[in-house]
Amino acid sequence: MRTVANITDKGDVVVSREASILDALGAVGSVAVAELARDLGVSEVTIRKDLDALERRQLLRRTRGGAVLPERGDEGAFRDRLHRESAAKLAIAAEAAALVDDGDVIALDTSSTAHHLALELVQRQGLVVITQSLPTAMVLLERSDARVIMPGGTLRRESSGLVGPITDALVGRGRIDKAFVGVVGLSPERGLLELATDEAVSKQALVAASDAVHGLFDSSKTRGFALHSFARADEVTSLITDAGASDDFVEDWRAVGVPVTRVPVPGGQTTGTAPVQARTGSTRRPTQKEHR
Repeated sequence: MRTVANITDKGDVVVSREASILDALGAVGSVAVAELARDLGVSEVTIRKDLDALERRQLLRRTRGGAVLPERGDEGAFRDRLHRESAAKLAIAAEAAALVDDGDVIALDTSSTAHHLALELVQRQGLVVITQSLPTAMVLLERSDARVIMPGGTLRRESSGLVGPITDALVGRGRIDKAFVGVVGLSPERGLLELATDEAVSKQALVAASDAVHGLFDSSKTRGFALHSFARADEVTSLITDAGASDDFVEDWRAVGVPVTRVPVPGGQTTGTAPVQARTGSTRRPTQKEHR
């Protein structure tokens, strides 16, 4: 379990402590208040408050003296996905957080990795965040000073987010600096892919309104199958994944001008962590900021 003893900022302490609790829960399926308090160096009262907050976001179920994983709902439900490959997603989110500055206008989709990114950003000042994700909106409401904008749509249980056409809610209202999106699959030929049509439609609108688009996904998605493209390769600014992505995957995307960053996962095997930069003469579409 990660220690948070060397972190002094209150907000970061809470977020890192919650991540440690979820890591422990995902590893063994249950956690005890007394053990968490001892391992994390805080009081049992503090741990109970953390568990209550996580339960309100449906990330665990409280029990007498601790907590257990929530009961599985629909296949692929958000809370289930949040626990899968959690170490990789946390590492990817930490890397992506370095791209966000105070005052940025950003978009976070309904993916679990984007949710982890939101947790990394709670101490940023003056963010404007466009998101369709209910859990992500609640995290930012509870933990940050961000202005959260939810364009609307139909609630999709599997993602705990709003989906559907949102173009009218975004067009003509300014530009989004950076969009961070998850994928079900991807390829240089088809771009970034989703399995559900309504998710793809929502993401297409975010991509069209954004100056930069960053794909965030664990390396299992490099072998994923999906049907609906929501961003062409020339609309993608960068990809961030874990070190399990193959060299061939990185080179295939480099060949179309998209840099891939592979981040190490604590305790995991690595295949290389340095970003492979876009080749000279890339055909990637310049952003509006690059034009200005």
